[in-house]
Amino acid sequence: MLLQGNEAVVKGALRAGCRFFAGYPITPATEISEILSVKLPALGGTFIQMEDEIASMGAVIGASLAGVKAMTATSGPGFSLMQENLGFAVIAEVPCVVVNVMRGGPSTGLPTYPAQGDVMQARWGTHGDHPVIVLSASTVRECYLLTVKAFNLSERFRNPVILLLDEVVAHMREKVALPTEDEIQIVDRMKPKVPPEWYIPYEDTPSGVPAMANFGEGYRYHVTGLTHDVRGFPTGRPDEIGPFISRLFRKISQNMSEIHIGEFYETEDADVVIIAYGCVARSAKRAARDLREKGMKVGLLKMNTLWPFMRSAVERVLETARMLVVPEMNMGQISREVKRVNQGKASVIAVNKIDGTVITPEEITRRIMEEA
Repeated sequence: MLLQGNEAVVKGALRAGCRFFAGYPITPATEISEILSVKLPALGGTFIQMEDEIASMGAVIGASLAGVKAMTATSGPGFSLMQENLGFAVIAEVPCVVVNVMRGGPSTGLPTYPAQGDVMQARWGTHGDHPVIVLSASTVRECYLLTVKAFNLSERFRNPVILLLDEVVAHMREKVALPTEDEIQIVDRMKPKVPPEWYIPYEDTPSGVPAMANFGEGYRYHVTGLTHDVRGFPTGRPDEIGPFISRLFRKISQNMSEIHIGEFYETEDADVVIIAYGCVARSAKRAARDLREKGMKVGLLKMNTLWPFMRSAVERVLETARMLVVPEMNMGQISREVKRVNQGKASVIAVNKIDGTVITPEEITRRIMEEA
């Protein structure tokens, strides 16, 4: 079928079992809201246009606590407004999905132009030390697959998951062959297997992920944005606070292989590796092909997971690469992480563009030829 990126997000959300959406229209993510306003009620789900993005995130958290897979979609200014409630979802361990279709900023910026300036905000936007999972799509098919994956990871780890698109990927249309229903794995949250009186809502389990009871099913527990004990009540005891925060990180860090998603394109012998994500990864792949035809050993590491950062993938390409090229539509947000992992092993070349236009294959090719 011929699909737009935002349409593919909707199809992926519905396939994953999303039955609640609360949001506020904003370019270039509005199509997600528009389509779900029709599709969700038809499936017995709920669509609410909220008064703002702060309330949208609060409604999503409430729906998820009641047992419904829930999501919202926004762009940069709205994403900024969601940060406080995103922190609440992290500390209360409430699964939900936030799609951020990036556009030029700061402030109102460039509403109809693409950018990749929200990468660090997705990681550090809410305050305090906190774990986060952030995915990024570069094709329409990935919009579908990674939306499903976002819901699966959110339910699996009881954590918000952010899906970053950019205006180009969200609005482009491509011919897409979607997988059949039996080819898609759907993950649901782990339910308690004990009676309500035995239930410990924030129990420290070997996986780091406690079972989650739905509100309204007889399991009563306290939900707060304060640091809390295993039963959900606020605590100031260091012997409870330390293990709790450590568990939030541990449930993510011990499952990196399940969270990290990427593509290695002709990197086995590459002495120049381009590291890219989003729409720029499309230009990067073409640049790698063109330079291969010229006899240069150039490969591509496409990152579909941005956070937790794919350190092991960068270390893998460093086994052969003498140069890492990081094109991105910001002032250099992922390139800083690449340099941190690189530790001087190879030269790291940042190719940055912030004028609302896409980085082209020719621009990447030219920079590599200059540095070669």
